[in-house]
Amino acid sequence: MKHQDTIVALATPSGAGAVAIIRLSGPEAIEIASSLFHSVSGKKLAAQPSHTVHLGHIKEDNRLIDEVLATIFKNPRSYTGEDVVELSCHGSPFIQQEIIQAVLRKGARMAQAGEFTLRAFLNGKMDLSQAEAVADLIASDSEASHQLAIQQMRGGFSSEIQQLRQELLNFASLIELELDFSEEDVAFANREEFRALLDRITKVLKRLIDSFATGNVLKNGIPVAIVGEPNVGKSTLLNTLLNEERAIVSDIAGTTRDTIEDEIVLGGIGFRFIDTAGIRDTSDTIEGLGIKKTFQKIEQAQVVIYLMDTVTALQEGRLQSIASEVKKIKEQYPQKPLLVVANKADQLSDAQRENVTTEIPEARLISAKHGEGVEQLTSSLLDFVNTGALRNNETIVTNTRHYDALLKALKEIDTVRYGLDTGISSDLLAIDIRQALYHFGEITGEISNDELLGNIFANFCIGK
Repeated sequence: MKHQDTIVALATPSGAGAVAIIRLSGPEAIEIASSLFHSVSGKKLAAQPSHTVHLGHIKEDNRLIDEVLATIFKNPRSYTGEDVVELSCHGSPFIQQEIIQAVLRKGARMAQAGEFTLRAFLNGKMDLSQAEAVADLIASDSEASHQLAIQQMRGGFSSEIQQLRQELLNFASLIELELDFSEEDVAFANREEFRALLDRITKVLKRLIDSFATGNVLKNGIPVAIVGEPNVGKSTLLNTLLNEERAIVSDIAGTTRDTIEDEIVLGGIGFRFIDTAGIRDTSDTIEGLGIKKTFQKIEQAQVVIYLMDTVTALQEGRLQSIASEVKKIKEQYPQKPLLVVANKADQLSDAQRENVTTEIPEARLISAKHGEGVEQLTSSLLDFVNTGALRNNETIVTNTRHYDALLKALKEIDTVRYGLDTGISSDLLAIDIRQALYHFGEITGEISNDELLGNIFANFCIGK
C-alpha cells in the first residue's frame, strides 16, 4: 500500500478556539504550503531547514486569509515519515475552512480518519500496536488509561512480542533448512533447546493473556453495580459519587426502573457506576424488566455495592434477612468483590450503629445524602483494583485484537509442542510454526492487509 499524494486535515478539534492547527503531509506538502505562505522575512518556505517555525501570512490570489505560524518537518524526520507542514492559524472556523479549501485547490486532498498515523505505520515510524496506542492515548480520560497508552506507544509490548517472534523465526529457519537436507537426515535445530523456547514463549503468552482482564477494565473503566431493595438510597449514592443530580430521587419505591450509568475518575482510575432498579417482588411489568436488568448488570460488573436502608431495616427487624440476602449474592457471584453499605447512618444512635455492625460485620456505615463515609467507600473501591502491574511498569494488554491474536498464538504454540513431543516430520512442524509466527506478526503489523488496517484506522479521528 503506497500513498503518493498529499493530504490535509484540521489537527485540532473543530469549532472556535484561540488557535487551530492545519496539517499537511506528503511529497508536495512543503511546495503547496510555500505557494500560499508569505513569510514576513521574505524567505521562501521551501528553502528553509527542517524543524523550523516561520511567521507569515496565508494569501490566495493576493487575498489575505490569516497571519499564521508555519512549522516544517522534512522527511524522514516527521511524524508520518513524509514532508509535513503544520499551519497554526487563528481558531475561527471560517479561517480554518478558508485555508483548507485553498490547500485543496492547490492539489492536496482531505485526509481520511487516522491517515496520518497510517502513513507513519506504512513508513516504518511505528509498528501497528504502537499506532493503535495513539488512538488510546487520545481517548484516555484517566491516569491509568493514559499510562497504559503511553507504555504501549513506547513499544514495550511490541518489543516483547518481536523478541519472541524473532527467536521462534530463528528456529523455524533451522527446521526449514533441515527440509533442504532431508535426504541426508541432518538435524540443525536442537529439539531440547526448541522445547525450552516453547516453554518460555508459553509462559510469556499466558502472562500477557492474563493481563488483559486488568488492562481492559483500567482502559474502559471498572463497572460497579449499585444494588439493593427499592428506596434505600441507590440513586442518592450515585448522585453523591458523581457530585451531580444524575438520577431521579424520590420517596416512591421503584422510581428507578432502568439502569443509569455514569463515569467518574477516583484515584486516577476510571469507574462506571450503574444505578439499578430495586430488587423486590413486584407485579409491575416495567419494574420487573428493570429488576431483570439489575441481575444482568451484576453479571457484567467487576464490583458490586449492596446498599441497605439501615433505619428501615432496624425498625422492621430485618437485619438478619438482609444478612441472608447478602450471603446469597456472595454465593451466586463468588468471584465478585461485594461491598455491603449501610445507608442513612446519620439517623442512627451509637447503639444502633453497633447493632448493625454486629449483625452484619462487613457493613460500612455511610450517609449518601450528607456524604458521611463516602470517602472511605471510594478508598475501599480502589483497594479492589489491581494496579500492581501498572505501578511496576509491566506489559499490560488492553486491545481486544491483540488479546485474540495472543490466544491464537498460544493455541498454535501448543500444537507445535504436541508435534515436537509426538515426533512429527519437520515439514509438518514447520507449517505449525509458521502459523504461530503469523499470529505474532498480526499484532505488530508484520502481517497485515488492507481490510485489517481499514478497520483499525477507521476508529481514529481525522487529523491524526
